[in-house]
Amino acid sequence: RVCILHFLGEFRSISMNIISKIMKGSAIVKSSPLPIAGPYPTLDPFLFCVYHKDDYPPDESGGKMETLFPGNGSDFNPHAPYRMYHGDKVPGFPQHPHRGFETITATNVGLIDHADSVGNAGRYGEGDVQWMTAGDGVVHGEMFPLVFASKPNHTKFFQLWLNLPAKSKKVEPCFAMFWSNDVPVYKSENGNVSIAVWAGDYFLEQGHDDEKQKQNSPPPDSWAADPENDVAVLHITIRPGGKLVLPKANKSNGSTINRTMYLIEGHTNGVEVDGKVLGEKVYLEMDATKDVVIEIPSIDTTSQQQSTEFLLLQGKPINEPVAQHGPFVMNTRAEIQEAFRDYQRTKFGGWPWPRDDMIFPRDKGRFALINGKETRPSSSSLDDVEKKEDEL
Repeated sequence: RVCILHFLGEFRSISMNIISKIMKGSAIVKSSPLPIAGPYPTLDPFLFCVYHKDDYPPDESGGKMETLFPGNGSDFNPHAPYRMYHGDKVPGFPQHPHRGFETITATNVGLIDHADSVGNAGRYGEGDVQWMTAGDGVVHGEMFPLVFASKPNHTKFFQLWLNLPAKSKKVEPCFAMFWSNDVPVYKSENGNVSIAVWAGDYFLEQGHDDEKQKQNSPPPDSWAADPENDVAVLHITIRPGGKLVLPKANKSNGSTINRTMYLIEGHTNGVEVDGKVLGEKVYLEMDATKDVVIEIPSIDTTSQQQSTEFLLLQGKPINEPVAQHGPFVMNTRAEIQEAFRDYQRTKFGGWPWPRDDMIFPRDKGRFALINGKETRPSSSSLDDVEKKEDEL
């Protein structure tokens, strides 16, 4: 019996050593299934990550850009073809306050109408990125009007909350719009890999001359504005047969960088990340000091196979206490209570728009009104949007 126990003890010890070595060499620190509904897990400096994918119908309201069936005020049903969220007749999020962090809304498909208490506004989508520093306090609305009557109004986008350090939580609100044609996009020579660089100094080289594409500058008080914080937001699309080497973090040698990756589409493709086959939509915590190889097996010619999509979030942690209640994120409970009092007293400047769920005329096209100045992308009309969606 003593010999058997000794053997089992030695076997257990050897097994644990082998497992430890395997885990120590892997770039994947943690893997867990993504929730069916609701926000995805995040690491500091990110607070919130949600993936919106809704198949809204054509507008049958006679040009009002509304659904025929009103929402219930809190519609987040993950099993429905689309959700009304907090909208009544127009899906979306009518006016609501924020303080102490930033929102990044990065779009793939569809259009979003924005309005806020500062007087800024916009309609954006189809690859555009909106970045808003709530800072000391702002009220905004995000609505998804049914602009098309002749075709469905699909939407597909991410909303992220990026924290602000204590010293920046009460800065003046700031609003930035990056049009799709200004967002850097890396494409591999064989066309199997495409990466939209929504933030960060990664994959900006394009072409044989390795000339860098221009990186969009975050708002000045953003945690992402300091290159030492190594913040990155990447949308990665890999076709069947594609392979990508994701490089280690730029600042991984000097300080700890949190890196997470989300497998959001194409999970049935036999996806391999760092040699591990993933068979479901997952959340991965990564070791940012290591390169990682992502591979998608070649397509089976007898069946159709969609591309695989990942979202990567990365940044140096702020490492400060987080006190959050609803739309306010501060460092202490006392500051949260102060935020509520300030909002009740000032409404963060009030709401200058005629309706809580502010939307703009159907033919307005894509635009951004910032500090009283209106700008547009090179292709802003609804006809351009419809043509781009048809190409996709």
